[in-house]
Amino acid sequence: TRFQPLAIDVGFFDDSLQVALADGRAISVPLDWFPRLENASPKDRRNWTLIGGGLGIRWESLDEDISVENLLRLR
Repeated sequence: TRFQPLAIDVGFFDDSLQVALADGRAISVPLDWFPRLENASPKDRRNWTLIGGGLGIRWESLDEDISVENLLRLR
């Protein structure tokens, strides 16, 4: 079976989105890759939930969904 990386925490630092994974890795990507998040208030950025047991992250108020697999693929 294929391993599925799972998110466990989300944070914002300077101009980046950082996602902590259950296997100990952390992904950091430029915030400008996600204009809705980049332009959101700090309060809206903090209002995230994990979806699919950590397969993705949802910001309901921003209508933004990001999958961990896509974060790992983006360059």
